[in-house]
Amino acid sequence: MNPDTPKPVPAEGQALIKIHSFGLNRMDLMQREGRYQVPPQAGKILGVEFSGSIEGFGDGDHEGFEIGDEVFGLAYGGAYAEYLASSTKMLIRKPKEMSWTTAAGIPETWITATQALHLVGCFKPGDNVLWHAGASSVSIAGIQLAKAAGAKAIFVTAGSDAKVDFCISIGANAGFNYHTEDWVTGILRATNGYGVDVIVDFIGKNYSQGNFEAAAIDGRIVQLASLSGGKLDAGLDIGLLENKRLRWEGSRLRSRPLEYQQKLRELLVEFALPKFADGTFKVMIEKEFSWKDIQRAHELMESNQSKGKIICHVD
Repeated sequence: MNPDTPKPVPAEGQALIKIHSFGLNRMDLMQREGRYQVPPQAGKILGVEFSGSIEGFGDGDHEGFEIGDEVFGLAYGGAYAEYLASSTKMLIRKPKEMSWTTAAGIPETWITATQALHLVGCFKPGDNVLWHAGASSVSIAGIQLAKAAGAKAIFVTAGSDAKVDFCISIGANAGFNYHTEDWVTGILRATNGYGVDVIVDFIGKNYSQGNFEAAAIDGRIVQLASLSGGKLDAGLDIGLLENKRLRWEGSRLRSRPLEYQQKLRELLVEFALPKFADGTFKVMIEKEFSWKDIQRAHELMESNQSKGKIICHVD
């Protein structure tokens, strides 16, 4: 919104996108506060997911896109803007029946959930899955992805009974309010002591021991964030890692190379895009704002009350 900021010039392999809408993500808050390690190609402008139309190209391969195409996609940064230069390798054609709002709410969350479940978590049909922060946008996507892929049971943790009920309404089998319930005990009881095969965690420090206890033999724990802290307390029983043969792997999508992100784009297009078209998959929208009200949008995300995407429109 700074009138002195020049329109970006697309480099080789990039398209110039006129932004219609962009989605908010918790990393935006952390980046704003200086608590997020930003990749060097990101720049200073926030925002990684967007919908818009192509206005031009740099040199090189255009991946079959043309000027005027309506697209949505993922960027290393810079989506809080009127224009964005983005690699064509991370663009997806927007179906005519899909709204700009829905399209802007897909890229970061659904690609992250796909990566966590399939590429890092090595999900297999019949696995039990646990999504922490169940009402977060990534976990909302993940619940739907796991259900469609044949999960035996899907569990969530969340900070209120209303959020737990919401997660169950979109496909989770059971959920646990971490303020009032022992989620480890609940999961082991629900699985007759078996546990969960894939855990996707955003919490970190406060949940690490519980993850070890709730994981099944040969379980996979995918660490996407550490909202409760990254430095673990003394007393963490890593013997469970050995005894259960657990794999605990960290991942951050934004720092991945372009070719890796392109592979995830192609997985999303092949497996998820048709399910958006037929209504199987849904992008849950909490609230829409004008980008001029970005402060209010950030305040809503900071309140931890939302259940779904917060989208801003460039007007």
